[in-house]
Amino acid sequence: MLLGALTESLESLAEERDGIIGVLPGLVTEYSDGWIRASELVREPYGELAGLVRETADRWDAPRHVAAALLWKTYGYWHTLPMALGWGLGRRVPLMRLEDTLVRSSEAGVTIAAEKVTVAVLPGDPMAGTPGTVVVDSLGAAIREALFDGQRPVIRALGALARVGERTLWGSTAEAFVGPLLELGPYDQAAALLAEIGRPVDGLMVPHEDGYRRRTCCLWVTIRPEDPCTTCCILP
Repeated sequence: MLLGALTESLESLAEERDGIIGVLPGLVTEYSDGWIRASELVREPYGELAGLVRETADRWDAPRHVAAALLWKTYGYWHTLPMALGWGLGRRVPLMRLEDTLVRSSEAGVTIAAEKVTVAVLPGDPMAGTPGTVVVDSLGAAIREALFDGQRPVIRALGALARVGERTLWGSTAEAFVGPLLELGPYDQAAALLAEIGRPVDGLMVPHEDGYRRRTCCLWVTIRPEDPCTTCCILP
């Protein structure tokens, strides 16, 4: 199975979280009631996106710009996680194009899926050339293209809607690569992937003790100063 290891990992995560997970373990679903096309989120005047920001603001009693950053931390994490784990588990990276991506409000904040997924593989992969794959020389470059296609439009829409900086939001994407990959190997492995991807995520994480710290703040600490993230850039 092309993404068997990834599917098993996501199913295990869903079980650990009592089913509260922000990405469908199989990644693919059909469009139906309750789902929003990601392409609708970035369409002015951003009504669908504003609705998700309001839900986040109500959940955390947060001002709009903070709610936008926290919404992105959730959305960006679950959109990035399959790419991070796919790379870490077997160098097979599922790519969700913006036009194929679906999102819905859920107990996880949001849940992500896609109507179809293409899997980037390296030339030596035994599945290279099979239906549903695209053979690439650099998985980092393929991921970068996927970020520009699938995440940058949403990040820019959030910036226009709530005046939250792009670098702040890209920091959450960078962390969404590093955190899961630390479960599979050393920080150097995650740092190497970020370097291969390059901008917009490279340089936004730094090693710290046996983990890492962000160079940007997700803004959670602005509403819960007594409970900063363990990777927060403001910690001593």
